[in-house]
Amino acid sequence: MAFTIPTDTRTVGTFIKTDSIQTVEVLGLCGLDYAVLDAEHAPFGRSEANIMLLAARAVGLPMLVRVPDTADATVLGFLDMGAAGLLVPHVDTADQARDIVGACRFIGGRRGLSLSPRFAGYGTISRVDAIASADQTPIFCQIESGRAVDNVNEIAAVSGVAGLVVGRLDLSLSMGVDSPNDPGIEKALRKVVAAGTVNNKVVIAAVGNAGEMEAVGGQGVMSFVVGSDQSLLRMAATQLTTGAKGKR
Repeated sequence: MAFTIPTDTRTVGTFIKTDSIQTVEVLGLCGLDYAVLDAEHAPFGRSEANIMLLAARAVGLPMLVRVPDTADATVLGFLDMGAAGLLVPHVDTADQARDIVGACRFIGGRRGLSLSPRFAGYGTISRVDAIASADQTPIFCQIESGRAVDNVNEIAAVSGVAGLVVGRLDLSLSMGVDSPNDPGIEKALRKVVAAGTVNNKVVIAAVGNAGEMEAVGGQGVMSFVVGSDQSLLRMAATQLTTGAKGKR
C-alpha cells in the first residue's frame, strides 16, 4: 500500500542529512510519521541513499526523498530503491508538476520498468501489482518562489500531485524579504493552504523547531518537517550542556 499523509491529522517528520543508518534506526523508534532524506542539500550519493532507504524500511519509518534534480534517471533511481515518496524542489508551474509526475508514473508516464529493484520486491511482486502500487507513490511539490505562489492553485490541481511543501526560507529569498516570518510570507502560506484545501492536497511546512510548528500550524498547516537529525542532535546537546553548566 502506498504511503499517504492525511489532510485532517497532524503529522510530523524530520530531514535526514547525515549518512548514518543508526540515526534512521533510532528515529524510527521515536514515533515520527515519516522522514525525508535530503538529497538536495546533503551529500547523499546513490549508494548511500540506497542503504538509508533500506534502514528506514527495516525499522518501519516511511522515508521520502527530496531529490537533487528532476532528471528522469534521478527520479527513477530513488523510486526503484523504494522511496515512500518524492519531494521536488522549486516547482513553479503546473507544467513542471505534470512533467515530474510523468517521470514518476508507468501508466500514462515515462518511468522505465524493471521488476528486479526493491520497489518490486526483487521480482517477487507481480508486474500488475508492482505497477499499480508504484503509480500511487506520492509526489510533493515544493512551493518556494513568488512565481510558484502565483501558480499554486494550478499546481495543486495537477493529477498525481499529492501535496504542497512550503519552503519559507527560499520563498523569503524569492520575495526579497529578510525573514520567513514576514507578513508577506504568511500571506503566501495562507494562499498555499487554501489551494491545498480546495484540491484536497496536504500542505507540509518545513520548520526549524516546535515553536515554529505551532505558529505555522495556526495558519492551517497540518504536516511538518521539523529540523533535521543534525539540528535535533545539536539542540539536545546544547540543552544538556547549558543545564549542566548552569548547575556548577
